[in-house]
Amino acid sequence: MAPYIFMERNGIHIIDLHKTAVKADEAATALKQIAKSGRKILFVATKKQAKDIIADKVGSVNMPYVVERWPGGMLTNFPTIRKAVKKMTSIDRMMGEQSWISLSKREKLQIARQRAKMEKTLGSIADLNRLPAAMFVIDVMKEHIAVKEAIRLNIPVFAMVDTNSDPRNIDFVIPANDDASKSIEVIIGAMTDAIKEGLSERKADKDSDASAKEKNAAPKAKKGEGRARVKARKEDEGEKNEAEKEEVEGAVNEADNTASDEVKE
Repeated sequence: MAPYIFMERNGIHIIDLHKTAVKADEAATALKQIAKSGRKILFVATKKQAKDIIADKVGSVNMPYVVERWPGGMLTNFPTIRKAVKKMTSIDRMMGEQSWISLSKREKLQIARQRAKMEKTLGSIADLNRLPAAMFVIDVMKEHIAVKEAIRLNIPVFAMVDTNSDPRNIDFVIPANDDASKSIEVIIGAMTDAIKEGLSERKADKDSDASAKEKNAAPKAKKGEGRARVKARKEDEGEKNEAEKEEVEGAVNEADNTASDEVKE
């Protein structure tokens, strides 16, 4: 962490906040692009100071997060985690069915406890249908298992890294105090604001694409109507010409018949 340390005073390393600001901007820009592409970013922070902040700010942008114990193999054994989430969903479905009423009180209590336990660990990642595009970690030392899993799967890691940590395996390092709740709140606030911008731009792009499709569809519809009118006009003209032709042919036939009668006489 030497490049990010401004000075040492009384045995305490002071982080260079200019570098923190630059690195935070880089990370925010990258997260914005990921959110704009419609992919998910997993936030991991199981330390006490960060739990409520992550749940509040990250939950507001509908991104998955882990604030309880990191379930080992959550990324490397992702299909098993998805099975557990599906089981939780099936329990919810069962609670709304008629069969739930027929269960005994003890069975209901056991299922409800199982559901609450799963909700505590997996409730915040229920919408994570596939591996995340990136992972944001607070305190890489405490969350070293999560970081190792992400590195193994080539998932980019964004992290708040303190002076007692090793930043070499982190893709986007944000040098900051990961023990102070105020510091965590400022950094996470900046990241979630960037994600909101990315999501709003994605929505705007979708709306513009939809309006462009409607505009393109309108001339085609008009063109189709024009073709139909031309076709109808041609059909009318064709019918008119046929009628005139039949009329002429009738007159000619009548004249021929008259002439042949006169010859006979």
